[in-house]
Amino acid sequence: MATTPEFKYAPMFQTGKDDTEYYLLTKEGVAVGEFEGTPVLKVSPEALTMMSNAAFRDVNFLLRRSHNEQVAKILTDPEASDNDKYVALTFLRNAEVACKGKLPFCQDTGTAIIHGEKGQQVWTGFCDEEALSLGVYKTYTEENLRYSQNAPLNMYDEVNTRCNLPAQIDIEATEGDEYKFLCVVKGGGSANKTYFYQETKARIQNPGTLVPFLVEKMKTLGTAACPPYHIAFVIGGTSAEKNLLTVKLASTHYYDNLPTTGDETGRAFRDIELEKQLLEEAHKIGLGAQFGGKYFAHDIRVIRLPRHGASCPIGLGVSCSADRNIKAKINKDGIWIEKLDDNPGELIPEELRKAGEGNAVKIDLNQPMSEVCKLLSQYPVSTRVSLNGTIIVARDIAHAKLKARLDAGEGLPQYFKDHPVLYAGPAKTPEGMPCGSMGPTTANRMDPYVDEFQANGGSMVMIAKGNRTQEVTDACHKHGGFYLGSIGGPAAVLSMNSIKSIECVEYPELGMEAVWKIHVEDFPAFILVDDKGNDFFKQLKPWAPSCGK
Repeated sequence: MATTPEFKYAPMFQTGKDDTEYYLLTKEGVAVGEFEGTPVLKVSPEALTMMSNAAFRDVNFLLRRSHNEQVAKILTDPEASDNDKYVALTFLRNAEVACKGKLPFCQDTGTAIIHGEKGQQVWTGFCDEEALSLGVYKTYTEENLRYSQNAPLNMYDEVNTRCNLPAQIDIEATEGDEYKFLCVVKGGGSANKTYFYQETKARIQNPGTLVPFLVEKMKTLGTAACPPYHIAFVIGGTSAEKNLLTVKLASTHYYDNLPTTGDETGRAFRDIELEKQLLEEAHKIGLGAQFGGKYFAHDIRVIRLPRHGASCPIGLGVSCSADRNIKAKINKDGIWIEKLDDNPGELIPEELRKAGEGNAVKIDLNQPMSEVCKLLSQYPVSTRVSLNGTIIVARDIAHAKLKARLDAGEGLPQYFKDHPVLYAGPAKTPEGMPCGSMGPTTANRMDPYVDEFQANGGSMVMIAKGNRTQEVTDACHKHGGFYLGSIGGPAAVLSMNSIKSIECVEYPELGMEAVWKIHVEDFPAFILVDDKGNDFFKQLKPWAPSCGK
């Protein structure tokens, strides 16, 4: 019989030294006391509010320098496709606009998520979640951000909370006299690309089957969540929820300093070699930075956790091109916020600073829809176009309301027939600007509406981000429609350069989900699905750079 091992405790997550660079926000609201001879850090509610307010303000307008450097690296990689480089340059230009603090770099300013680790020698004596929520409230109501949270009134009816609360706040107890935080802004597009698979050791946990399984799951991510991605895989876990929490934190690089080997205590570790192997495979997929090429992912994290003998959970998640993650901490010296990159523009090479948008077909949208479609029909999928004129903006709830009109025997409104539709929801408009940050949302959520809408004269030209299902290709082939893809992510630069005006057309009570009308100049897009049954993404081949590229 096996002998019982002696008790030995080791934390599952041994995160190592924190090498993050912080700036001091303030020393206010923090004091040191004593309890039974032990120093205690006393934190006021105002301190928590100031911390979350500052962190969520910074992270909506600034990115980590390491992330921006990864984007800039694409511009000088001879293996990157022209489309990879076009997307990367657009992202850097977008970051340069956003860092001024007026236009957030993504219109989906997301769900506010706070992961807190509260030392046992930290004393608050009040509801921490309330004080943190007040900071979130202040950021979203005072800045030019978007309210995306819907409160259920019953199982089917919802109302926008009009302040982006509630936030998701999870606080864990830990040792020490510091209060540590990771604040995350998670947009719907990247959040929806979180997957969980209940597998078995027999099926998955061997070298011959694990890598092909993970590569196939990476392919299912598609481009809707705005690559290049930071991808995280977690293999194992004491529960499903521990697996997926680890996925979220790993995708933010929170666990980068984990050990790289396991031991008999069950500690979590990173598999560096498997990360390299999977990144090479991601580069071969062919989707690239949204429109074909190498840069489907910047990096991949693979974390191995202990597991129950009957379970082999595998989690997959991403942080998208809007890599909005920021650390903060409170200690005896004050409130500290992670320093983000406030000068991303210096990463743009001088020779590209004044570069134009390249060759693009000019499309006048202020002509009959039949003429717009006739013009688009002359060009193959993958053609870059520059849109000029009027566009209707409508997304999920507006589409549901228009579908209800058809179900009631009414027709579609004329504006929906006369103009292309952009799937989007704008952030608040800054004072003195024509429009707030606005970029395309994920296309395939609207796929079920396309055939019926096109049959009734609407949605003949659709603009959004990401790949679509076969039913959209079939509908466009049958009805003579088109799907145009715009770069997902650079909402600030789109607002600054291309959107000249915005007005609400219908359903103002829906807030950002209302129907809007915008006037655009040189709005960039690609023909992705045409009227002949062609789908750009179906034509992509595994990526292999040509000689000399």
